[in-house]
Amino acid sequence: MRLAVCIPQVPFERGGAEIFADDLVAQLRAREHEVDLVTVPFKWYPGERVLTQAFLWRLLDLEEANGRPIDAVIATKFPSYAVRHPNKVVWLLHQFRQAWDLDRTELGQFSESAEDRALRRKVLDFDQVTLGEAKKIFTTSSIVAGRLHDSTGLDAEVLAPPPAPLAFRTAPSEGFVLSVNRLDRAKRIDLLIEAAAVAPEVRIVIAGDGPDRERLEQLARDRGVDGRATFAGRVTDEELADLYARCLGVYYAPVNEDYGLVPYEAFLSQKPERAQIYESFLAFLPGIVGAYGGAFGRGVVNNLFADK
Repeated sequence: MRLAVCIPQVPFERGGAEIFADDLVAQLRAREHEVDLVTVPFKWYPGERVLTQAFLWRLLDLEEANGRPIDAVIATKFPSYAVRHPNKVVWLLHQFRQAWDLDRTELGQFSESAEDRALRRKVLDFDQVTLGEAKKIFTTSSIVAGRLHDSTGLDAEVLAPPPAPLAFRTAPSEGFVLSVNRLDRAKRIDLLIEAAAVAPEVRIVIAGDGPDRERLEQLARDRGVDGRATFAGRVTDEELADLYARCLGVYYAPVNEDYGLVPYEAFLSQKPERAQIYESFLAFLPGIVGAYGGAFGRGVVNNLFADK
């Protein structure tokens, strides 16, 4: 079959969605399908641009290319599923969360003005129409499927993707806590830095890049952990596998994450218990310290790290 995998692309950014799309193309090609990746630059701000940019996908003609038919399209996330095709399948990574579960939070995009409320409703209408055209909808997790049903009334089948094809292995711990993520506020990496501030023996390594990096680096300096916090930036697959292998544990606490490959990759590196401990504990540590005092928080952290 001739297939087009569709994904929006924020220029100069690369994260889990891009890795997912590249691997999907590679896997389909390995099964002797003729596949290409179709991307359109995406900018969701300011204001109504979220819809004007989304409608660019509506203008594409992917029913044929160079006189040869395209048998099907596989759309992945907002707004790529706006593409028209008689055989459109969606493997949904996420909708425009700022219009749904993140609305009216600090991570939302729409104010309480009548114009913004109307714009948000149009985004949800857009989803209901364009996703409703799909022959079949899969989602990467039950969380994504639940959001989809709550916002549009549409049902989906959960089809979890495999982890990135890294050379997973384990090695003796070198005592650092690893964070692997795009650096933006929804990933809550600031909680890891706050936790490290009350545990002076803890080192953290933050792999990834993004718009929140400058703020996080300043936070590390303000909390006095800049000498124990390494911002590694983007790393190669080989470097990432090595970090997983050598870390003590993996921190991962985004806001209501869609799926998240990081804990899965930690498990494959034989770091499951630590991954679970840090994901649960560090996410709530600032609240613990705030409620019970710094000494209590430091005591809990010291016990947690006692067997490192």
